Amino acid sequence: MALDTAIKTQLQTYLQMLREPVELVASLDESAGAKEMLALLEEIVSMSDKMTLMRGEDVRKPSFAVKRGASHSEAAKEVGIRFAGIPMGHEFTSLVLALLHVGGHPLKLEAEKIAQIAALEGEFHFETFISLSCHNCPEVVQALNLMAVINPNITHVMIDGSLFQDEVNERKIMAVPTIFMNGQEFGAGRMGVDEILPKLDSGVIALEAKKLDAKAPYDVLIVGGGPAGASAAIYAARKGIRTGIVADRFGGQVMDTMGIENFISVKETEGPKLVAALEEHVKTYDIDVMHLQRAEALIQPAGDSNLIEIKLESGATLKSKAVIIATGARWKEMNVPGEKEYRGKGVAYCPHCDGPLFKGKDIAVIGGGNSGVEAAIDLAGFVKHVTLLQHGSALSADAILQNKLNSLSNVTVILNAQTTEITGENQKVNGLIYQDRVTEVLHSVALEGVFVQIGLLPNTDWLKSSGMDLSKFGEIEVNSHGQTSLPGVFAAGDVTTVPYKQIIIAMGEGAKSALGTFDYLIRQ
Repeated sequence: MALDTAIKTQLQTYLQMLREPVELVASLDESAGAKEMLALLEEIVSMSDKMTLMRGEDVRKPSFAVKRGASHSEAAKEVGIRFAGIPMGHEFTSLVLALLHVGGHPLKLEAEKIAQIAALEGEFHFETFISLSCHNCPEVVQALNLMAVINPNITHVMIDGSLFQDEVNERKIMAVPTIFMNGQEFGAGRMGVDEILPKLDSGVIALEAKKLDAKAPYDVLIVGGGPAGASAAIYAARKGIRTGIVADRFGGQVMDTMGIENFISVKETEGPKLVAALEEHVKTYDIDVMHLQRAEALIQPAGDSNLIEIKLESGATLKSKAVIIATGARWKEMNVPGEKEYRGKGVAYCPHCDGPLFKGKDIAVIGGGNSGVEAAIDLAGFVKHVTLLQHGSALSADAILQNKLNSLSNVTVILNAQTTEITGENQKVNGLIYQDRVTEVLHSVALEGVFVQIGLLPNTDWLKSSGMDLSKFGEIEVNSHGQTSLPGVFAAGDVTTVPYKQIIIAMGEGAKSALGTFDYLIRQ
C-alpha cells in the first residue's frame, strides 16, 4: 500500500519528532491484506533511521505491534499496542500518535491523569473493534494506546472488523466502536481517557466532583457543548464576564454528522472537523470548559441567594448568576418491541460508523427525510440491499437526494409503512415487521440490520421538575432574546422551540442568547 504524497510528507514531518528507536513487529499471512500491510510498514520504516521492521507471531494475522527499540531492555521494549488492520482513513492519526508516544514524544495529558493511569493495579487487556470509516473509533483507540504506553499492565489491540469478519460474527458485534476488556464487553461508543479511567478507578469520579464543587460561581454557565453552546460561550467571554461550559461531550450531535455542505462560507466539511475548529476557537478565550459532565437538575435561587444551581450526575453542583441551556437533541427512537433489545446487535443510528459491519447484507433504513435518504444512499454502496421504510405517503427528503436514491438498483422504498417490531434470534437482528397504513396488513422483511433515522428529541428530561415552560414536544419555550420562563435562564439551539434545526441557526441562537444574558446581567 503506497502512501500518497501529501500523507507521506505529513508522516515524514512527524517521524522527525521521534526521540527513541521504535520497532514495528509484523505478524503476517499470505492474504492480500497482509501484503498491503507489509508494503505500508516498509514504507514507514524507510522514512526514519529510528525505526526498524521485524517479523513476529500473533494469533491475529495480519497485525503489527508497536514496541520500543533496541536501546531498551527486552522487558522495557514491550508496549501493549497492536493494530490488527491497516490504520488508514480515520485511524491514520492513531498510528502516528502510537509511533510518537512509543518513540518518546511527550504525552499531551495532564500530569494528574498520567499518575492515575500509572497507579492502576491489575491486568487490563483491551480489544477495540472498529471500522476505518468510523469517526468515533479513533478517540477510543488513541486513549487506550496512550494508557498502554503509560502502564505496562495495560494492553490494547485495534481490530478492523471488516478484516476479521469471523471474529466479528463470533462475538456478535454489530456496532463500532465496541470495546472488550479481559474478554468481556467493556463498553461501546465514543469515549476517551476521561471516560475510561473512572470505569477502572471509581475514586476518580469522586475526586473530580470535589474539584467541581469548589469552583467559584460563574456570571454565566452554559450547559451543553454543541454549536449553540460554543457560540454562546464565545460571545459571553468576549463581554469579559466569568464564563463556563459544562457538557457531556463537546460537539454534541455534530460529532455524528459527516457531510456538511450548508455551513455558509465553508463549501464542504465533516462534523468532527467542525467540532475541532469550534473547540480551538473556544480555547482562545478565558472559558472554563468542563467535559464529560451530565446535568441532572436545575435549581432556582432560594432565600438570599441570587445564584442558580446546576446539579450534575457526578454529585457536584455548579453555581451561576445566569444559565444558558444548550443541551441539544438526540436520535429519536421508534419505541417498538426489539429496538432496545437489539441496539448494537443490528439496530443502529449512525450509518457512517456502523455501516461497514453490514457489508454484503440486507438492511433497512427507517425514515424518508434527508437523514434517512442520505443513509440509504451511503449504505447502498456496500450492503447487499436497502429497504427504506417511510411512515408517510411520500418521501420528504430534498429532490436531489430522491433522484439519487431512485437511481440505485439495490434500494426498495416502501411508503405508508409503520414499523411495529424488530425481530431477532441468537442476540442478533433477523428482520422487522411493518404494517401497511392503508391496507392495515402486516408484512415481514428478513434482514440483518436496521438504521433508525426518524429525527431528534430535545434533551430536556432533566428539566421536567424545574418549572420551566416546555412545548408539547419537550422543547424549551424561549422569547426573542432566548429567555425561558425562568428568571436568569436562557436557552439556545435544537433544545428550544426555534424552528429549523440547523448548525448555522444553532450558532446564531447561541450568540443571541449570550447577548440576551449579558443584557439581563447588567440590569440586575
